[in-house]
Amino acid sequence: MATSVSQNDAAETSRMQQILLKQRASFTAALPEDLSVRSDRIQRAIALLVDHADAFAKAASEDFGHRSRDQTLMTDIMPAIGALKHAQKHMKSWSKGEKRKPTFPLGLLGAKANVVYQPKGVVGVVSPWNFPVGMVFVPMAGILAAGNRAMIKPSEFTENVSDLMAQLVPQYFDDSEMAVFTGGSDIGVAFSKLPFDHLIFTGATSVGRHIMRAAADNLVPVTLELGGKSPTFIGRSADHELAGQRVAMGKLMNAGQICLAPDYLLVAEDQESSMIDAVTRGAAALYPTMLHNDDYTSVVNGRNHDRLMSYLADAREKGAEVIEVNPAQEDFSTANGHKMPLHIIRNPTDDMKVMQDEIFGPILPVKTYRDINEAIDYVNAHDRPLGLYYFGTDKSEEDHVLGRTISGGVTVNDVLFHNAMEDLPFGGVGPSGMGNYHGHDGFKTFSHARAVYKQPKMDVAGMAGLKPPYGSVTAKTLARQLKK
Repeated sequence: MATSVSQNDAAETSRMQQILLKQRASFTAALPEDLSVRSDRIQRAIALLVDHADAFAKAASEDFGHRSRDQTLMTDIMPAIGALKHAQKHMKSWSKGEKRKPTFPLGLLGAKANVVYQPKGVVGVVSPWNFPVGMVFVPMAGILAAGNRAMIKPSEFTENVSDLMAQLVPQYFDDSEMAVFTGGSDIGVAFSKLPFDHLIFTGATSVGRHIMRAAADNLVPVTLELGGKSPTFIGRSADHELAGQRVAMGKLMNAGQICLAPDYLLVAEDQESSMIDAVTRGAAALYPTMLHNDDYTSVVNGRNHDRLMSYLADAREKGAEVIEVNPAQEDFSTANGHKMPLHIIRNPTDDMKVMQDEIFGPILPVKTYRDINEAIDYVNAHDRPLGLYYFGTDKSEEDHVLGRTISGGVTVNDVLFHNAMEDLPFGGVGPSGMGNYHGHDGFKTFSHARAVYKQPKMDVAGMAGLKPPYGSVTAKTLARQLKK
């Protein structure tokens, strides 16, 4: 069996190398890539998603143990189609490039300067399991609009979705345009070592470090979307009912398995109980039942379920109060599956695992503060997060929190939604990621900004004294430029 797996991996690795060469040759031969060709590829990607939306939803539910059709359509298929349509609509204007003003006095002498956006070539896409369709086809919007080819390595943890994608892509794309490669971690390692023209990875920070090391050997530029512990500030002026509903929505969507899920709350000491009660009511309103509720997603597998349960056990052992939010008082312990209710953790401390790792599940620690600066200092003492959320009506406090912290993005008086804006760049900073995409920013990420300078007929270098023999003209140029 091991020999068979090894042979399969070797065959897939060989195929990856061959497809990379094929895509690069096809790309080079087609330069410059016409906008009509790019638009056609985007249209085929849209058709793939529309034609097989239900099949993807079924495959995702099989992979998760349970995931509602509506959620997959809303969080994977719909955002991907939206991103592709947005890119298709705007790529003509994006591709026009930018005029730049030549340095004085070159502009007066007739010189011209502009930036031309060229496709990079072959882009590798390593996607995660939590949104196994969306995290391929949302960045694909920028990849295709910029005129690139794509090679995809989807997650082995959502095997049914990955296999379906591998079956469907060849029906809509020649492998010189787009190709999918399935397999386990060994295939993923081999994939990340390929000399792509750009590589985008979405996943855990720990894996992102390995991806970056592998890409460095070939000097492949990378975009890393890595997640982290996204804090949620509950200002004293916040509407607790509203905040409770919206935090519960963001924390329980996909059972908290979202890189941008609100990871923990920061609440004023005297408002802690009120806010916990509001989140509890918000969760109950969304999911009156959970265990047999078609709308509520399962934790993806036993390994992740065990990881989350170990966080709870660790928190209890170290003195935290763990509140289970289980509106219908269902018995999850005897259920045949990995569904898990919301757990709120009071009095979390930094020696608890739940405050050290990205949670990626339905667990919500609640930290308290006496002064908003205490909360700001706590966030600044830790890794910069992918997302940051602020609830409140105090504009000066909002400005203070946003001005004194750094994160990949921000949503005010809600969670997650900055990610839904195609005209906003999406990405992390530091340990939560590198680079960004979505909309015009995605087009630029997957393009090479090529500087083009056009010299006038006159001898500019000679007129400015920039070439030998140096003399009085040179001295005048230096005197003019070398001053404060």
